[in-house]
Amino acid sequence: MISNCNIITLPKIHNRSGNITALNNGVDLPFDVRRVYYLYDIPGGESRGGHAHKALQQLIVAVSGSFDVTLDDGTDQKTCSLNRPYYGLYVVPGIWRELSNFSSGAVCLVLASAEYDEKDYIRKYDDFVAYRKDILNNKLPEKQP
Repeated sequence: MISNCNIITLPKIHNRSGNITALNNGVDLPFDVRRVYYLYDIPGGESRGGHAHKALQQLIVAVSGSFDVTLDDGTDQKTCSLNRPYYGLYVVPGIWRELSNFSSGAVCLVLASAEYDEKDYIRKYDDFVAYRKDILNNKLPEKQP
């Protein structure tokens, strides 16, 4: 499951006056974007995330500065460091995520496959572990991107 989360190189167009990355639904992204939000002014030592989604897919981008994203599927964990605006971390449903180690001035852009829905969140880690066990024991269908 965690192996389905990976870094995607985003298109980068360079000219002498600067770079631009433009993203198109159905072309550059593994899902159609329905919601965009960004995190900024995160105090030193603070973390964000600390939840999972049942159905939502996300692309997480460090548009400025850097931060780490730790992914957990209930069995395995991996940490990805994001520090380039043309790399995005694709996160599939059913993955616990924690964002940490924000540099000064970091901006985290998140592209999401659906509008905000509180019912899609799993906010307690123990509930997440139980949810993953139910999927592994075929008590719940695994959400496919």
